[in-house]
Amino acid sequence: MESLSRTGTHRQSAFRINLPGLFLFALFWALGIAGAQAQTTPKLDVPYVPTPENIVNRMLDLAKVGKNDVLYDLGCGDGRIVITAAKERGATGVGIDLNPVRIEEAKANAKSAGVESQVEFMVGDLFKADVSKATVVTLYLLPEVNRKIRPMLWKQLKVGTRVVSHDFDMGAEWPPEREERIGGKTLYYWTITPAQKAAANSTKS
Repeated sequence: MESLSRTGTHRQSAFRINLPGLFLFALFWALGIAGAQAQTTPKLDVPYVPTPENIVNRMLDLAKVGKNDVLYDLGCGDGRIVITAAKERGATGVGIDLNPVRIEEAKANAKSAGVESQVEFMVGDLFKADVSKATVVTLYLLPEVNRKIRPMLWKQLKVGTRVVSHDFDMGAEWPPEREERIGGKTLYYWTITPAQKAAANSTKS
C-alpha cells in the first residue's frame, strides 16, 4: 500500500509541475495565431458601414443605371450596390474592396441573388484600380479618400461616365452637378466632362 501511495503522489506532483508549461504553450500558440491574423488583416482607409437599401436604389436612379451599363463600386463592402444593379436593372458590375472578408461575403451574396455571371468582386487597392471600363462609378468612402481618388477618376473614366457618392463630395475642385438629401443622407452626382479629362492630362501623376 505504501508503494502504491508513493507512486500516486509522484504522478500527481509531475502533473502539477507540467501544468504551467502546458498553459504557457497554449498561451503562446494563441498569441501566435492572433499575430498571424493581425498581419494578414489589411489596414482599411474606410470603415465598413453598409449603405441602406433605399439609398442604394436612389444612387442607381440618379445614375440612371440600365442594362447597358458597367458599374464599378469602389469600396464595395458586401456587394449590395453591384448586385442590385445587376439583379434589378440588368447591368454588369465590378466591386473592389481591400478587405477579403467583405469580398467573400459579396461573392456569396451574388450567388444567392443569381447574378454571378453579371458581376465580379475582387480584393484590391482603390488607388491602383483600373476603372476605365466603367460607365457608372459609385462610392461610399470618406472626404479625404474621395479627394485622393478624384484625379484617378478624371484620368481613367470616359467623358459622360456618371459618378455617384453617398454622403461625401469631391471637394471644391469638382462641385457636384446634382445634390440630393434623403433623410439624414446626402447623395452627390457628377459626370466626367472634357474639362476634367483636360485637367487630368495636364497634371503629372
